[in-house]
Amino acid sequence: MAKLSLGSTFSIFHSRHIRPPLAGCHVTKMTVADHHPSLEVVGGARDRFLPSLHTNLRLPYNPFPLIAWNRHVETIFASFFRSIPQVRLRRECLRVKDGGSVALDWISGDHRRLPPDSPVLILLPGLTGGSQDSYVRHMLTKANGKGWRVVVFNSRGCGESPVTTPQFYSASFLGDTFEVVKHVGARYPEANLYAVGWSLGANILVRYLGKESHACPLSGAVSLCNPFNLVIADEDFHKGFNNVYDKALARALCKIFKKHALLFEDMGGEFNIPLAANAKSVRDFDEGLTR
Repeated sequence: MAKLSLGSTFSIFHSRHIRPPLAGCHVTKMTVADHHPSLEVVGGARDRFLPSLHTNLRLPYNPFPLIAWNRHVETIFASFFRSIPQVRLRRECLRVKDGGSVALDWISGDHRRLPPDSPVLILLPGLTGGSQDSYVRHMLTKANGKGWRVVVFNSRGCGESPVTTPQFYSASFLGDTFEVVKHVGARYPEANLYAVGWSLGANILVRYLGKESHACPLSGAVSLCNPFNLVIADEDFHKGFNNVYDKALARALCKIFKKHALLFEDMGGEFNIPLAANAKSVRDFDEGLTR
């Protein structure tokens, strides 16, 4: 699927169980004729990562016929026509310290079928995303087919997750992430924990890794389509065709927010609840509520 914000960026972060410590890889598709990807290895683990990636990095990029010649065509086509794997999910509503709630969706039956030391994968969808989205479902089924225990972390209001306090999710809010990782780790103490995040979920995940640093309970993490610089990402939303995505995401944010708007009605100070509820852009929503 096309990358909407700052280009095609794929990053891998490993915390514990690997020496030397924290390393990051950024693989970016080039626009030159041979479509050869570039690789930047930051920190240690160069000798551990490169041998396993060497073969794949030399493969040419073959776009899907007709559709992938243009990133916007590819993105829009996928949003309307990409298949959504059918999976039975078991929902767990986790009440966090401030009284808020998030929804954790596990694959039904895995708690009986998989051994307690099976690796656990936590999925963090992008802005307004949840366990209902095709990209999440495809990752979920692929990982589960290889024996991984998978759980989708639906942020407050996303994926029909309940909103029980006047606190919405955002890139700057890490409280729920800390509690979800701790909760999942306590449930399966014999298993290694991993996480994958897309877009805003990737941004939150990488900030979490930075905050936890060498005490991070995750054995590894993958960041996909991460808008690392949110200021630049916001500016890019207002350029050319990207305005279409901006308006679509704003509509999705408003749809979620309006379901729970009564919780936010009495918030004073600089909050502008009507602006957030009727936002025409992601920036409007941020100005009304997040900022």
